[in-house]
Amino acid sequence: MAQAVRFNRYGGPDVLEVTEVPVPEPGPGEVRVKVFASGISPVETAVRRGDHPDRWPVEFPSGQGRDVAGVVDAIGDGVTRFRRGDEVMGFVSRGAQATFVVAPASQLLPKPASVSWEVAGSLYVAGTTALAAVDGLNLGPNDVVVITAVAGGIGCLAAQLARVRGAVVIGTTTESRFDFVRQFGIVPIAYGPDLASRIRSITDRQVTAFVDFLGGQAAEAAELGVPASRVFTTTDWDAVEDDDAVKLYAGDTIALGRIAQLIADRQVRLPIADVFPLADIADAYRELDRRDAPGKIVIGMNLVDYPGQKVKPSRLKQQDLTIGVPTPHERMSVEGVLPPVIGDGRARQLRTGSIPVVEPSGPRA
Repeated sequence: MAQAVRFNRYGGPDVLEVTEVPVPEPGPGEVRVKVFASGISPVETAVRRGDHPDRWPVEFPSGQGRDVAGVVDAIGDGVTRFRRGDEVMGFVSRGAQATFVVAPASQLLPKPASVSWEVAGSLYVAGTTALAAVDGLNLGPNDVVVITAVAGGIGCLAAQLARVRGAVVIGTTTESRFDFVRQFGIVPIAYGPDLASRIRSITDRQVTAFVDFLGGQAAEAAELGVPASRVFTTTDWDAVEDDDAVKLYAGDTIALGRIAQLIADRQVRLPIADVFPLADIADAYRELDRRDAPGKIVIGMNLVDYPGQKVKPSRLKQQDLTIGVPTPHERMSVEGVLPPVIGDGRARQLRTGSIPVVEPSGPRA
């Protein structure tokens, strides 16, 4: 049997359950993947709440999640691109949050060796949507773009892609994440009322584009004089239908390959805020819904544990390791112990000494 996340009615994280289901069988042109990691997304929250059932129809019981990374476990007739044991990343239409999924072979790519499971398993929705935003706006050095929820995985990627093209990026986030987003060359500004007037107070340049990953900010974009054709959103259907904003969608495997290569080449970074086990799926979405996580939140199916471990799989703070933003903590011995990783269990123990104490003066810029 396999395990999969299901919900039988609209609602918050409490409606999510991890249930036993038959291991799916791949059909012609399909691949079965043993899932190692699957990212979570605000769009999934909106779908599960039933925000726009006409736009996001759900048939109960419903699975959840699109991003997937893992190892090929079985292949259907006609599949020649992959073999059993290949490491892959990609997407499904719905239901990626499971121990096994079946996907069309055309929706999978080989996972680059230098891309971690956490990143590979959470890159499709965030990465291809970020690319769609920056490509669609054709951002360049003459642009000033506002990106809401900029500390999140999709916002962080879109900001980096915009900065690579020379645009000025102003991003909304919580004040506690200001230093985090400054690392990417983003000008931070706090969530809250009077956003347009506060943006005008920090720049004399005209805002030329507005990407709303938070939702509900179309009026602020209009007040800043941004044309509706340059206001993009992922979840705000009201802005699309009433204000002519542009709806963003995730892309295809070509777009996924582009962003994966940028990650592999270290041209952009996808920080991982938290890794949750599948059993804690509701907690993962509660954290996501607070909208202050620094990077992506990921569900890990194969979290490796060690005797005497101090850092537990359900609360791994990967941004300390991947993005260089230390947080205050007590000194702890990690001799002979590795933090949890997502993998197949064949991890090696290392003698790493101890992690230095970070003084309580706060994170460095």
